[in-house]
Amino acid sequence: MNNLSRRQFIAAGALGFAALRLKTAAAEGTAENLIEMPPGCQVYGVRERLVTDLSGVLKELYDAGYRLLEFCSPPGYSWDGGGFTPLLNLSAQEIKRQVDEAGLRMVSCHYQYQELLEHLDERIEFAKLLGLEHMVVASVGRPETLDAWLECADHLNKIGSSVRDAGMKLVFHNHTQEWQEIDGVLVFDALTKRFDPSLVNWQFHLQNPLSGPNPIEVLTKYSGRILSLHIMDYSNDRRGSTPVGQGVIEWKKLFAAAQ
Repeated sequence: MNNLSRRQFIAAGALGFAALRLKTAAAEGTAENLIEMPPGCQVYGVRERLVTDLSGVLKELYDAGYRLLEFCSPPGYSWDGGGFTPLLNLSAQEIKRQVDEAGLRMVSCHYQYQELLEHLDERIEFAKLLGLEHMVVASVGRPETLDAWLECADHLNKIGSSVRDAGMKLVFHNHTQEWQEIDGVLVFDALTKRFDPSLVNWQFHLQNPLSGPNPIEVLTKYSGRILSLHIMDYSNDRRGSTPVGQGVIEWKKLFAAAQ
């Protein structure tokens, strides 16, 4: 699909992407060849350490072989003093400075749907200062009707228009609820049709092919509509995730489909 070769794979967690394997590959100068592009990390998985030692954790991620970074909006991911609350005191410029000094490049950031509805201009400005390519809507919750899902899609199209005008792209991160059927219609299909492709596309969070959609089939079916991947692997007993390469995902076939 010629998307992911010039965009990103993002590991859903720092440990989930077999950091030791990446570290070994990086030492041999082959980290990029491993997946034919610099690997990225979504920082939510290391948030507890990140917020207390931002520069230190960023350097550890670089040493582990990561080169791209996906952040989380501090205002949207702060609650009761937890989450990303400690980073609220840092400006976008300071965060970017520390990311740059670590040798990383921040390409995207997760935002809560509600914060984009209520504070879009501020969040766009934050994203521009960070130098982002993608603003990612993490979720719209669990609407109970198809009409409610489509109403969210319409709101995302409006948000996407402003994001595009600012020189970035809006992408929507799926969870399991987008793979349910309502009134015989697959929600993922309905949203894809409702999204204006010039305004909103997908960040595909790989699902367990034993209990959900086959990720290779998804990449093929929705060619051109998926701008980044959250990669995970799943155990063959359906009990949850497992380190990448030790589960049921057929990675060679998946990367071939992505390209």
